Amino acid sequence: MDFTPSSIPMRVAAATKTITGCSTPHSRRHITMAAAALTAVLLLSGCGGGPASQGTENAAAADPASAANASGNLNICGGKDASGIYRGTAAAFTKENPGITAKFTEIGATTDEARTQAVQRLEGKSTECDIFLLDVIWTSEFASQGWLLDQTKLVEANKDRLIPSTLETTKFEDKYWGSPFFTNAGLIYYSKNRVSRPETWTQLYADAAKAPGNGYVYQGKQYEGLTVNFLELLYSAGGEVLDEKGEVKVDSPETRKVLDFMAEGLEKGSADRAVLTYNEDATRLAYESGDYGYERNWPHVYRLLNATKLAGTFDVAPLPSFDGSSKASGVLGGWNLGISVHSTNPGAAVSFINFATTPEWQKHVAIDFSQAPVNEAAYSDPVVLAKMPFAKELLASVKGAKPRPVSPVYPQISQAIHKNVYAVLSGTVGTDEAVKKMAEEIKTAKASF
Repeated sequence: MDFTPSSIPMRVAAATKTITGCSTPHSRRHITMAAAALTAVLLLSGCGGGPASQGTENAAAADPASAANASGNLNICGGKDASGIYRGTAAAFTKENPGITAKFTEIGATTDEARTQAVQRLEGKSTECDIFLLDVIWTSEFASQGWLLDQTKLVEANKDRLIPSTLETTKFEDKYWGSPFFTNAGLIYYSKNRVSRPETWTQLYADAAKAPGNGYVYQGKQYEGLTVNFLELLYSAGGEVLDEKGEVKVDSPETRKVLDFMAEGLEKGSADRAVLTYNEDATRLAYESGDYGYERNWPHVYRLLNATKLAGTFDVAPLPSFDGSSKASGVLGGWNLGISVHSTNPGAAVSFINFATTPEWQKHVAIDFSQAPVNEAAYSDPVVLAKMPFAKELLASVKGAKPRPVSPVYPQISQAIHKNVYAVLSGTVGTDEAVKKMAEEIKTAKASF
């Protein structure tokens, strides 16, 4: 039986109507009880499809042993395959496993479109996709909705081959709901002839303000990129948004210190105010002009910069600590492999995940597709180092990075962060007011779950 929130009053009325032939007080009492009972059943059945109604305690799990005799077709669904890694991995897997035919299906040109298309298929219980490529920030939402197979046993079996920080992006309520495929962490690109290698954020900002051409560019536009840039500083300063219990801790001295620091950086010329309009591509293009000393961006920028006049003039460093008193900490990006709870071939899906996370294939993730492996050994492979000379710096950033706040309502949390950070940086709101508003909006978002 299909129930929706809007159908509850109608169904209660229908239930009442079936026994309206009774007219005694005793009968009317039964009518009321029947209506109340039906309402309770509908509410407990999770009629709205909300995350809180699904639960994860009794979720179906992927069986590591199911890969042994897997065969048939396997469909991997995800967003635009710009690097070719999705189709390339599917083709290599099929070649090595002739009993299984894997293919990649693009379900969105952008990350947002891919998420929308994935949600539609999962809500509709479509069997089209066996594996979904999951942005690391989707884990808690998809798991809480009951859309993914629990991969805890599979992850435990493969744990030794995976960088621990990448595993945290697949975790929700003490279970693993995906396997890391490739990861990402921010890096600092710097003009080695003009500025110093950044050891702390305070040093970077000080050097950036010293002379024209030293400036720092980053993603300051009001969007997810600003959330990430802010969190990189907040984590490195010892702050947090949510604690291990999920309590809101963003209203803190560390948050105020970081916001003041970022705002002062704009005022004192460490960063040009144009960064308030920059996303990743705009940041890269600004740095390519040769007018800046530092750039914060992702690993893929290395190859692009080497195709410009700046080739040979820059170097790469991992994200620094805030002021030397705490550990450096980045924010993990990347994509994970989730098995749809509606998959008709979960054994083949397990087999594919086993293949994609092997140390041997993880080398190809870097060599053939210029992505960051989730296997630590790949970063010291000579062929990988020839392709990614900055692999040591990238590994340091990945190992020291943390996930974004883990919550089924992460999109609302991120909006509360970047909206209020932007308000401070643009000078429209003071730090104290923005921090309090950020905390309240995050609490409101969490209360909606």
